[in-house]
Amino acid sequence: MSESLRRLVNIGTFTVLQEKLERWLSDYYINTCDQNVARGCEIIELNAKVQGQLFKLLNVCAAEGGLYGGANIIKSRLLPWLGQSFFATGGNLSTDTSLSVLAECAAKDREMNHLQTMYETSLDDLEGDLRSFRTENQDLRDELRETKDELDYKLRSTSSEKMMMEAELRDLKRKLADAEEEVIRLRAKAGLVDDYERKIRNLRDEITYTPVKRTTFADKDITDSVSLYRYVPKVNSPLALDDPVQRVRSQNLISRFNDMFAQDRLNAMDTLRRYSDDNENTQRIIFTALQEAFSTAKQAFRQFKMKVRSNLLKTHFGPETLEEAVQDYINRNTDLYDLPGLVADVIRALNRNPKIYLSPDNTFAIIQPFIRESVKLAWQMSALAHPLDIAIATDAELFDDNKYRRSYDSEYTAPLVNHHIWPCLQQGIRVLVKGEALTRRGASLGSPRRSRSPVRSLSPSLRTRSRSRSVSPMRRARSISPRRSLSPMRYSRY
Repeated sequence: MSESLRRLVNIGTFTVLQEKLERWLSDYYINTCDQNVARGCEIIELNAKVQGQLFKLLNVCAAEGGLYGGANIIKSRLLPWLGQSFFATGGNLSTDTSLSVLAECAAKDREMNHLQTMYETSLDDLEGDLRSFRTENQDLRDELRETKDELDYKLRSTSSEKMMMEAELRDLKRKLADAEEEVIRLRAKAGLVDDYERKIRNLRDEITYTPVKRTTFADKDITDSVSLYRYVPKVNSPLALDDPVQRVRSQNLISRFNDMFAQDRLNAMDTLRRYSDDNENTQRIIFTALQEAFSTAKQAFRQFKMKVRSNLLKTHFGPETLEEAVQDYINRNTDLYDLPGLVADVIRALNRNPKIYLSPDNTFAIIQPFIRESVKLAWQMSALAHPLDIAIATDAELFDDNKYRRSYDSEYTAPLVNHHIWPCLQQGIRVLVKGEALTRRGASLGSPRRSRSPVRSLSPSLRTRSRSRSVSPMRRARSISPRRSLSPMRYSRY
């Protein structure tokens, strides 16, 4: 009896039964209906086997007490729910055989549990490897995306540099054409140099053999002749108004001024519209940038011309005057200026101007190509013997039909200028190219507000039409006003 009880304890059948119940509880919502029924039947079979062994042990215990051993307890506790033949031995299997079967079942269950644990462990390892592979794959995708963005940025920067190089190449081609024209003109004049030198030698010989009686002129006559002397440019002087260099370069610069209105201005406005929806502010920025470019270039040119004059004054001699020598040097060296420094000065001046604005995360360097071309044009116009300049313009001034034309969105009955869109080009008091201005009633000198309502800004349709309907300044400049045909004395009366 005790041996059978010890074997039943060593087998650990109740422990196996408890583990099966816990495992069934954990997998209950995962298993299907058939799997749950099979688990319940398996637990019932195991429980029946254990109960059979317990009933056999109870039979043996009762037999050891005699005929009536344990009869009272059995009658009071088991008899009400047990049937007949309770103490009969069931089946053909012995007690040892049943215990061995239970032991094998328990061993198999442990082995199955061990295999299942190993399988789950290996499955968890595989899932961990899969997650790590997915993480590496995502990292590779991120690196690929970053590399693609970097390549796109380099491509855009390369394309912008290519556009700048093309613009500089066009400028160099234009300068080359001007230089070729100048070479042709100089070759035509080269044949006259020998004749001039021969005449100079003859004049020097005559001066050498001239009698000394020339020194007998009175001091009064000499003083009168000096006081009445006035410099008159010679025909071939670089200071003459009809000098070929002056004439050709003026025509080229006027054409370039019109091209900037028709092309460079619109490109700069397209760039500004990406950062500001205020069309009036955009037009003010373009006009102010051109004004600052001319102001900066003229100031730098005055310093350059003073340096050239002071350097030539020490070594100058010859038939031409000092001013002619200075202008001839400037005509031959029109590119001796600090273009990046002048562009930086213009951008700083725009940042100081309270009438224009951009968002805090942007600067006026976004229109640097337009500023660079404006500075080049302003320097070349200032370097002429008779320079070209833009007219002085202020807001709320009286509209002048001789200098400006109204924009398409102006109020044509308004007498005051709200703001200027493009300056007027002049040579002295003579208007060469008309500018463009926007007239509006109630125009004032006050600077525009930093925050504008959507009503004040033009609609996209108007902005689109402004590019197609803008007229080149040359078209309006060709129509001669009655006042332009008057003499300067009559012009002053108006």
